[in-house]
Amino acid sequence: MIASCSFPVALVGAGNMGGAMLARLRSLGHAVVVCDIDPARQQEAATLGACVLATPAQAAHALSPDGLLIVCVVDASQCEDVLFGPDGAAARLSPGQDVLLCPTIAPEDVERLAQRLTDAGIGCIDAPMSGGPARAREGRMSLMLAAPASVLARRRPLMTQLADPCFELSERPGDGARTKLVNNLLAGINLVGAAEVLALAERLGLDVSRTLDVIEQSSGQSWIGSDRMRRAIAGDFAPRAHVTLLEKDTRLATEAAARAGFEGPLGERAAQVFAQAHAAGLAELDDGALLQLLRQQGDSGR
Repeated sequence: MIASCSFPVALVGAGNMGGAMLARLRSLGHAVVVCDIDPARQQEAATLGACVLATPAQAAHALSPDGLLIVCVVDASQCEDVLFGPDGAAARLSPGQDVLLCPTIAPEDVERLAQRLTDAGIGCIDAPMSGGPARAREGRMSLMLAAPASVLARRRPLMTQLADPCFELSERPGDGARTKLVNNLLAGINLVGAAEVLALAERLGLDVSRTLDVIEQSSGQSWIGSDRMRRAIAGDFAPRAHVTLLEKDTRLATEAAARAGFEGPLGERAAQVFAQAHAAGLAELDDGALLQLLRQQGDSGR
């Protein structure tokens, strides 16, 4: 049975980040309807008190007239299917409802999806996320927002409950994606660098944990390096952020750079390292597994 039209928020994609957003929304008392293809995620959503439905179309149908559909899937193909596929949400949305588009995808894909929604009278907020699931559960992740001012204004109260900070970048959907790709390319470069120098520290006979202590209080510090390398040193590669995510994001960033006629010295190389990690069988591990890859590559140089 399809739920009645009473939910202010519908969430499609309750994985690591989507599930954390759901937990945040439920902790604040929001009624949420959820759609996810993974039975385990469906059960987790139900345990949190969400109404679980089978398709994006059903989730959209259950929205209140001024409701918000949050799309939190992985890539542009999934976004296309969620919104415009055979069981897509867009056909069930009405003017007064909006879509919050959270995946990291190419700016051109954001622009295309946003235009199709706008043509149907549906508002679209380009809203990639950063900060990880723990921060998302606490409302401390960041959102990079690009949408017409009127759409942002009516969704600002909920956005500020989901994220702190909320960066309102422009009225042009696609600018959120551009900003996220720039950020994530730097994150990828920093993570590759952190893994490389700790693999080197081991080769030099240093205590890597103590070396990271020094880095964290010195000029080499980066948040992603500390976060991922602490777990990697402990041998904890349970995926909080799969290798495939920054593999995708660094690839998209370097493709965007190429389209803009920009060629830098580090971005393409970082993207290659993530692709190598995937090819080496590390794709489904936490991206801190780059330490394993660079240990192996260091060994091959002997």
